[in-house]
Amino acid sequence: MLGTTVMIPSALVPLMGGSDGDKIRVIQTLLFVSGINTLLQALFGTRLPAVVGGSFAYIIPIIYIIGDSSLQRITEPHERFLQTMRAIQGAMITSSSLQIVLGYSQVWGLFSRFFSPLGMAPVVGLVGLGLLDRGFLLVGNCVEIGIPMLLIVILLSQYLKHVRLVRTVPIFERFTVLICVPIIWVYAHILTSAGAYRNTHVITQLSCRTDRARLIYAAPWFKVPYPLQWGKPTFNAGHTFAMMSAVLVSTIESTGAYKAASRLAIATPPPAYVLSRGIGWQGIGIMLDGLCGSLTGSTVSVENVGLLGLTRVGSRRVVQFSAGIMIFFSIFASVGLSFLQFTNMNSMRNLFITGLSLFLGISVPQYFNQFSLTSRHGPVQTHSGWFNAFLNTIFSSPPTVGLIVAVVLDNTIEVEKSKKDRGMPWWAKFRTFRGDNRNEEFYTLPFNLNRFFPPT
Repeated sequence: MLGTTVMIPSALVPLMGGSDGDKIRVIQTLLFVSGINTLLQALFGTRLPAVVGGSFAYIIPIIYIIGDSSLQRITEPHERFLQTMRAIQGAMITSSSLQIVLGYSQVWGLFSRFFSPLGMAPVVGLVGLGLLDRGFLLVGNCVEIGIPMLLIVILLSQYLKHVRLVRTVPIFERFTVLICVPIIWVYAHILTSAGAYRNTHVITQLSCRTDRARLIYAAPWFKVPYPLQWGKPTFNAGHTFAMMSAVLVSTIESTGAYKAASRLAIATPPPAYVLSRGIGWQGIGIMLDGLCGSLTGSTVSVENVGLLGLTRVGSRRVVQFSAGIMIFFSIFASVGLSFLQFTNMNSMRNLFITGLSLFLGISVPQYFNQFSLTSRHGPVQTHSGWFNAFLNTIFSSPPTVGLIVAVVLDNTIEVEKSKKDRGMPWWAKFRTFRGDNRNEEFYTLPFNLNRFFPPT
């Protein structure tokens, strides 16, 4: 997840007027708060082995705030950076109340009754498929580094996974990413030092060279992020409404990621109470993001959910111990589709819903994202900036579009006649905490806290 942690601030901080020093402080803050949020989620939230980190869902509302005319009028770059950061913090702090209310009021758990295996299959799948635009498109920016990395990962994790240098530990399967990253980094550094990119295009140099980010040079030897380190947050209603769209998107994406994490960790699907508890703690995490100024809000890391399948390590203790060690890899679109085993895929109704949800879940966000890249603003263009940012954010998220289409169709087309085909008999017993004896093993709070927060 280090890739995500570096990519978001590297793209946004220069637009805010920030320097390389500001950029590294934001990266440091994002990584620091991600570790705290991961520990909170693993201890008191869903308790699934899921890592929490920065989310791309917040980019559109953040760019909307950056483009605010009152902030653009500030001529001094560092002052503009500080004022923009404070505006983003204020919007994030206030909009976090949406997740806190949805979670601790149990509203999100009640809403989850409309989620069937058929409805969740495209949603969880699209959480992974939504990474397509950050897949080979980015690898293609530097194929001589990206393709060797991809090939070595496949070689170690799939072809050499049964080779054991130590009798009891499948080293190549468990530590694929940790082995590949330093090998490829050294290889890239050799190419850089040898002058392989001396006369290449600027974009190629930024993507391939190991000395262009200027993050190491700007980093302080020791720096502990703390709340309000950028100053007092400022609050604006339009900014808050725009940011709420990203909070809603991260709620949906995290719900899909929780479902995927539970399957990969061989746990029961999280009951409605546990799902709400996790979303509530995620809201607190977003509030911490706003207080500390991590620039972007939090969501469950799709990359690390995929890592559960790659390493076959599904222990929450591992996640708790490694909360400060964020690694990047993405590989799990097929996990969501495994929910289809609980549905009748001979039903034309189910095939129609699954196909249309996946098709629109991929194509609609692709249209919105491509439009934003070419025109610097989304397809929704009204006189209200916050409303534009709200809708453009919602429809730029594959899982959100997939959820809307799947839930609406699944709960309106032949609902009563298709209960068994939808997988509801299997799904219903996991809705309540007492519905399955294994739920207590997977989701009970530590330190006997269930006495004070009993499952509802």
